[in-house]
Amino acid sequence: MLKLLVVDDEPLAHQVITYHCKAYTDITIIGSCYSAAEALAVLAGQQVDLLILDIQMPVLTGLDMLKVMQNKPQVIISSAYPQYALDGFELDVADYLLKPISAERFATALQKVRRRLVLEPEKPPSILLKVERELRKFKLAEVCCFEAYGNYVKVWQGQQMVLVNATLKQIYQQVATADFIQVQKSFLVNKQHVIGLDSTLIRLSNQMQIKIGPAFKDQLNGIL
Repeated sequence: MLKLLVVDDEPLAHQVITYHCKAYTDITIIGSCYSAAEALAVLAGQQVDLLILDIQMPVLTGLDMLKVMQNKPQVIISSAYPQYALDGFELDVADYLLKPISAERFATALQKVRRRLVLEPEKPPSILLKVERELRKFKLAEVCCFEAYGNYVKVWQGQQMVLVNATLKQIYQQVATADFIQVQKSFLVNKQHVIGLDSTLIRLSNQMQIKIGPAFKDQLNGIL
């Protein structure tokens, strides 16, 4: 199933894309966003395979949004302005559709996306978190653990630590289906980074030792 996110500040554009998608049983629209900021929030919280993106939007344009993103999903630009096509392709978009979008042109763009998805290796899962005033993407495989720190969270990647503006509960809601497990109220650990375990402590690949909370001991069976 191809998970699609539509980003456009015009309601009519959402209606057109929704209409075209009805012809495909393997596409599900997981969200409709009306600004780049709204779209970035959705992308931070769930997997998206395809982004259909407008260019002219208030505050942050579609092109500006692409420039700040890392590990982007496949992108089809939908715009009334042909002059931005070169800029779009330089940002590695799959296709550039001019409004109004015909069913035939939409089908061609989807074929390009599907070819790319077949040829490209699976992207590693990641999480988008706010560091000071910017959004930053963290590859989950590189994160040893998340540590609660007041109204913030410490993201540990080896010996390096980055302080992000989030709560541990918010992060857990995003990574609970990945390789992360809560071992006490202040720590989420990556099971792939666990190298030692006894009845009271868990040791990670960066040599951090974390005390196991009594309420979480039962779920640690088989973690090694």
